[in-house]
Amino acid sequence: MSKERNYLYYRAYLVYFGFVFLMLVVLYTTFDLQINGPGGSNQMVKGQLLSRVVDRVPRMGQILDRNEVPLVTSVSFYDVYMDPTVVDSVVFDQQLGDLSQGLNKLYPNKSAREYEQEIRKARANKNRYLLIRRKVTNQERKKIRELPIFKLGQMKGGIIDNVEVILRKKPFGNLLNRTLGYWKVNEKNDTLRVGIEGAYYNYLKGELGKEIEQKISSVWKRTGKIVKDAVDGADVVTTIDKEIQEVAHSELEKQLIFMEAEHGCVVLMDVKTGYVRAIANLTKVGKDKYVEDFNYALGYLEVPGSTFKLASLMAGLEDNRFKITDKVNATGYYRVGNDGMPDANHGIGYGVITIQQAFEKSSNVILQLMNRSYNKDPETFIESLKRFGLTEKLGLDIEGEPRPKVTKPGDPNWSNLSLPWQSVGYEVNQTPIQTLAFYNAVANNGKMVRPLFVEKIMRHGEVIKTFEPVVLKDQICSNHTVKILQSCLEGVMIRGTGKTLKSSLFTIAGKTGTAQLQGESGYRNDKFRTYQASFVGYFPAKNPIYSCIVVISRPQKEYYGAKVSGTVFAEIANKIYASALEYHRAINDPRNPFTKDVPNFKSTLGKDLTYILKQLNITHQLDTESEWVQADTTENRLQIHQKKILKGLVPNVLGMSAKDAIYLLEERGLIVKISGKGKVVEQSIKEGSTIVKGKLIEIKLN
Repeated sequence: MSKERNYLYYRAYLVYFGFVFLMLVVLYTTFDLQINGPGGSNQMVKGQLLSRVVDRVPRMGQILDRNEVPLVTSVSFYDVYMDPTVVDSVVFDQQLGDLSQGLNKLYPNKSAREYEQEIRKARANKNRYLLIRRKVTNQERKKIRELPIFKLGQMKGGIIDNVEVILRKKPFGNLLNRTLGYWKVNEKNDTLRVGIEGAYYNYLKGELGKEIEQKISSVWKRTGKIVKDAVDGADVVTTIDKEIQEVAHSELEKQLIFMEAEHGCVVLMDVKTGYVRAIANLTKVGKDKYVEDFNYALGYLEVPGSTFKLASLMAGLEDNRFKITDKVNATGYYRVGNDGMPDANHGIGYGVITIQQAFEKSSNVILQLMNRSYNKDPETFIESLKRFGLTEKLGLDIEGEPRPKVTKPGDPNWSNLSLPWQSVGYEVNQTPIQTLAFYNAVANNGKMVRPLFVEKIMRHGEVIKTFEPVVLKDQICSNHTVKILQSCLEGVMIRGTGKTLKSSLFTIAGKTGTAQLQGESGYRNDKFRTYQASFVGYFPAKNPIYSCIVVISRPQKEYYGAKVSGTVFAEIANKIYASALEYHRAINDPRNPFTKDVPNFKSTLGKDLTYILKQLNITHQLDTESEWVQADTTENRLQIHQKKILKGLVPNVLGMSAKDAIYLLEERGLIVKISGKGKVVEQSIKEGSTIVKGKLIEIKLN
């Protein structure tokens, strides 16, 4: 009995451990299938793995302007292959010639005969993955699918066109090229983060997925079998206004060409928020040819010249060293120690004038004034600059901002000339955007805000993060001093160096700057190529909306700030004024008779129409909250009604814009062919007809 009992125990153990082993095999197989795909790690032929799991790269998010116009987007291209071995021999022989001719018409770099020979050779060699064309657009892909043989599909026609390649594209070319930037890993495995894309890459990149590839004819090919879905990147909505950006870019480029300058930059910023609405950086690469390959506005330290005189006045007024009404003798040449500096008017001088007049005329007598005021305690002057926020970085979200260089007592290169030279913009180095931030603070009644390039992050149309204005200093100086300096900046445009830049429609406040740059022979080279011309200010002078700086380096025809850079500033300001609603408040005034006119609207999305009507302050009656609406202007009033869109039936798209009509029809599975411009006046399939997915509908616009 003992032996029989032991035998039963052995059998029980054997069955138990057998089941455990089988369960482990099942678990392993399941796990292996998830990781290595069908066939798993055991799917081998002559020692070669037939399938594998690879990363599925997500579509990177877009970089958009403030109105959600794409500035950087991901464009899909497709690599098209052919498996000629799956095509029926009769079909192959009858239609190969037509296929080859079709490919030749689409891509004439090869003759029809060459295409035919390649395909025949691949079929004979049993090559199941013959490359037809790399990086074709989706539109080209559709045309290829309609060719003979290929229109039979992958199983019978051998076309393999599911290999998607996603490339980053900038629809507006050189516009904002450096500021938009990029993220990449170079040959040394260093990560390069440039511009907005580099700074916000973690939002843009998305999350990798997993998919299965199979090996066919020694080539790994995607199967379309997804192990884990990729998560597309979020969209970054910038502060940039594309319309303003185009104006800034074109005006800067035009002036650089005219002045034969080496490089230049423009930054335009919203005074209250610090949102950068435009930034352009252009470098000369050939005759009349400029490209954006370096961000001078953010990353280039240079002497600011006379634009720094505003900081000098602010310091003297705040430290009670003088009053703005005090008199100075502007003789035309101002000696300090064994050196000196003339006025820009060839050293003629202006006689006895007030300090405000000296600033308005950009007289270098300020050099003498500041030396008398601070020569015994230069540390106080440096402390004032620090208090104004002029000695530290702004903390921009885009990488590459250097710290301003301000020589101070105790530095190896400090001398008796340092303080007076600093007061007129030498022995100080700033980037243009750092100078602009200071002037913007004066425009903003003393509040210094950080320049920002991104307003929000969106995913699938929903905001997931916002970037509110950042206040760096609540008050850089007293309100009394701010008001004096605002008056001085207005005076520059009325009586001083900027008076030629007046606008009849609005007022400008600003300061010209002309700085001599160090060349191979130092500062004493008088050729135009060693000068930098700048203009910085804001507009309108009262209740300013925008601040702006223009810097042009080494112009060849002229070098005074007003004529070189001020011209660009004025052109930008005038064009913005002509198109910006915030300047024309009368349009939004309900007392304006213009708003009583009843406009004629197309059928459109309800949220779009109501938004526009609200912005224009147009009285209307809303009878529905439907997605699609139509307008009724009878009885001299505007009523918005529901536009009935019935499920499964062809909608009425008459009166719609092309964009809305195409969206509405394609969303319901129809293929749309469009002709003409304007709004839809005809549709080939009548309203209310049953929808047949894939059917062609033609719409005519007029």
